[in-house]
Amino acid sequence: MFSHVMIGTNDLDKAKTFYDQLLGTLEVRPARVDGHRIFYITKTGVFSVSKPINGEPATCANGGTIGFACNSPEQVDKWHEAGVAAGATSIEDPPGIRQGSGGTLYLAYLRDLDGNKICAMHRMPN
Repeated sequence: MFSHVMIGTNDLDKAKTFYDQLLGTLEVRPARVDGHRIFYITKTGVFSVSKPINGEPATCANGGTIGFACNSPEQVDKWHEAGVAAGATSIEDPPGIRQGSGGTLYLAYLRDLDGNKICAMHRMPN
């Protein structure tokens, strides 16, 4: 459904260091730099971080969350640990199982260096 997701940053170098480390836990290669943007290109989509082209400060979405698919609860935990070690803030409940209308999920949430809400998710077998 989606071709790509792009979020803003106020410090591209710090964002690249952070997301290279974080997404490396999901076996994603380091970002490709393209001027004021970085791109993580996978066979399932593209995640990008950009300095705003209008020159205004980047802000995070109120109510927005970017979710990353994981292969196991252990990968979610590794993602969360790498994010905290790289300067993210752990938010909401600790990583763990959540029941919802979408089934049983193993989730972890972080705020990145610019305040963007990000999530790692593994769908548990029914």
